[in-house]
Amino acid sequence: MIGFIRGVLVSKSPPDILVDVGGVGYELQVPMTTLFQLPELDCEVSLLTHFVVREDAQLLYGFAEAEDRRLFRELIKVSGVGPRLALTLLSGMDARAFAQCLQRDDLSALVALPGVGKRTAERLLVEMRDKAGKWLEELSPAVTGQTTVSVTPLLDYRAEAEQALVALGYKPAEAAKWLSAVDDAEVTSSAELIRRALKAAAPRA
Repeated sequence: MIGFIRGVLVSKSPPDILVDVGGVGYELQVPMTTLFQLPELDCEVSLLTHFVVREDAQLLYGFAEAEDRRLFRELIKVSGVGPRLALTLLSGMDARAFAQCLQRDDLSALVALPGVGKRTAERLLVEMRDKAGKWLEELSPAVTGQTTVSVTPLLDYRAEAEQALVALGYKPAEAAKWLSAVDDAEVTSSAELIRRALKAAAPRA
């Protein structure tokens, strides 16, 4: 089991990143909530990890916050929820927001995420209340704001943002629609564009 990684951030191609640890490059997949907290390229980064071994692949997932990794581990125990869908869920909301979603019995917020149908959302609400229990109750019901850190500007951040949204489960037409709606002159990175698109795609309270 690989519990954490510390090294130099070499590349970001959401949701994939590459970290150089003593001359060995580790490929990780991270949720957008973690991507927004990453430092600039060529800077040191430390992430908690979850290692998944399948017959056809070995996958490493990275998380900036301990509660997000724990939520990921609880999510993949739910019937019908695999690592990819769990990553999508954590890209749309962090652990604190998910706790609030459970408290409000907010089915619509889950259904709005790509790949989450009504039945899956209902199963998540029921099973996660039982599985998560006390640790979710300990989280603040208020969703704390994320602080955007500076990232290296990319020449084609729009294309990278669209690729990231498609990787998360949005259809290309949906991804293009949301990106067009939120892109303006103030956006200078794919991370900011992805953040805006996910916020615009989320249901209004």
